Amino acid sequence: MLDTVKNAPVNGLDLEALGEVVEAIEKDSSKGIVGFDVVTRWKGQTRSETTVTGFDIGGERVERSHKIVADEPYELLGADTAPNPQELLMAAFNACITVGYVAGASLKGITLESLEIRTKGQLDLRGFLGLSDAVPPGYEHVDYEVVIKGDGSAADFEEIHQTVMKTSPNYFNMSRPIKLNGTLSVG
Repeated sequence: MLDTVKNAPVNGLDLEALGEVVEAIEKDSSKGIVGFDVVTRWKGQTRSETTVTGFDIGGERVERSHKIVADEPYELLGADTAPNPQELLMAAFNACITVGYVAGASLKGITLESLEIRTKGQLDLRGFLGLSDAVPPGYEHVDYEVVIKGDGSAADFEEIHQTVMKTSPNYFNMSRPIKLNGTLSVG
């Protein structure tokens, strides 16, 4: 599919460069191993700042510099200076699947006019506050709606949708339990 659409970016994506990445990973699977890490520091009250300094891909470190700020709204004892962790979780999910829809459309030669993902979740604070062991502290389900418009057919967009649900890292992460290996250092 990549060979049929060369040199012309679709939806801003360089398909030739994507093809080169895919080819390199097919030749050497270690080139496809990507590791991400972040450090989060408490900044007072309910505010935290997370620093992104880089990631590893194919055994090489790529330096980056980004800061992600989180806070709680006033009603949850914060200063409302930034999105809260639940909003950031949904934003990370939406951003990840957005990449999938854009890439999927681009690979099919579909020019997108618009793409919007609306995500909602409801949790019960009794679980978070430890008021009831019968109440989970997080979401039991999250609902999302993808609103997409472009020069593809409904069948094209359904195929892209199915592919995104099959291949998106954050769809995978949020739809299945992840083993968390936590340690505590006091000092």
